[in-house]
Amino acid sequence: MIQEKRLVDEFIELVQVDSETRHEQEISRVLKEKFAALGLTVEEDDSAAKTGHGSGNLICTLAATSEQACPRLFFTSHMDTVTPGRGVKPIIGEDGIIRSDGTTILGSDDKAGLAAMFEAIRVLKEHHIKHGQVQFVITAGEESGLKGSRAMEAKRLQADFGYALDSNGEVGAIAVAAPTQAKINIAFTGRSAHAGVNPEAGVSAITVASKAVARMPLGRIDKETTANIGRFAGGVNGATNIVVDRVELEGEARSIVQEKLDRQVEAMRKACIDVAAEMGAEVDFQADVIYPAYMYDESAPVVKTAMQALEQVGCKPRTFHTGGGSDANVFNGLGVPTVNLAVGYQNIHTTQENIAIKDLVKVAEVVVQLIRQVARS
Repeated sequence: MIQEKRLVDEFIELVQVDSETRHEQEISRVLKEKFAALGLTVEEDDSAAKTGHGSGNLICTLAATSEQACPRLFFTSHMDTVTPGRGVKPIIGEDGIIRSDGTTILGSDDKAGLAAMFEAIRVLKEHHIKHGQVQFVITAGEESGLKGSRAMEAKRLQADFGYALDSNGEVGAIAVAAPTQAKINIAFTGRSAHAGVNPEAGVSAITVASKAVARMPLGRIDKETTANIGRFAGGVNGATNIVVDRVELEGEARSIVQEKLDRQVEAMRKACIDVAAEMGAEVDFQADVIYPAYMYDESAPVVKTAMQALEQVGCKPRTFHTGGGSDANVFNGLGVPTVNLAVGYQNIHTTQENIAIKDLVKVAEVVVQLIRQVARS
């Protein structure tokens, strides 16, 4: 039922629309036109005013074909890409792999998901396949920390469960668990002095921060928990004769288990407070949880339905726990069970990003099968 050429042509068209995160205005326009042309009700929420991005989230609703009661389903993909994503020149290789010309990303993350959605909708209509209500939620700002979905109102999501089409790896893989994440900002304040004349009069914020970081448990804490310091900044370029009085750090902690995240954040906080007190400095430690964790097993309906659909289209289902967050985390936090399905793209966020045509086709088949299966339930 899937028309491979049509699907590939649409994917090629989509990846050539510039849509680096924070600059989603053009891809948003294209997507609204496409969904509307297919007969869906299209709404853009007001999240752009909160996020500063080029578009709000798009909520595109495909009405049910009958009054027969069945679960309401939703799919989500994001419209933005990472950089460098301007002027993408896709190349279809003789091996059936689509790549960029090597100067940019390809944008299959997540325009593969978008192309699969459009093809699935066309197949439903062409073959008069009965279905319940299906929403397609297209987020902005996913690559900037899930900003679009985090700014979306819960009332917009009118579904009983759903699927993010936004994971790398072989089609058939299901991310049934993903961690919560805390963003951490730390500022150490010491005391400045002349580094050559009277350094003993100063308190080096660099030294304080370094000792604090050395005391923190970082990296792989356990199989469910990680932590990292990603930015360390202070001082003035070229001014080596000043004892630095302020240093700022940015970091994160993640865990699938909330209690473990809380313990990790507290361990990092304690290291900062203890060292600052020992060295006569001050510290401001801020930790903000930006999205919740989720975790399911194979008995959960949202997982069982996905596994059955994957088997029906010839895929081997496999569940796994991921260390990265996605819009699925946010939608679970809004009370709608959601798991993330692998789309088949490889080497994402690099100029070597690629996707096989056969995987594009398979993902579209999965979307159609999920909709058909839910309609029969």
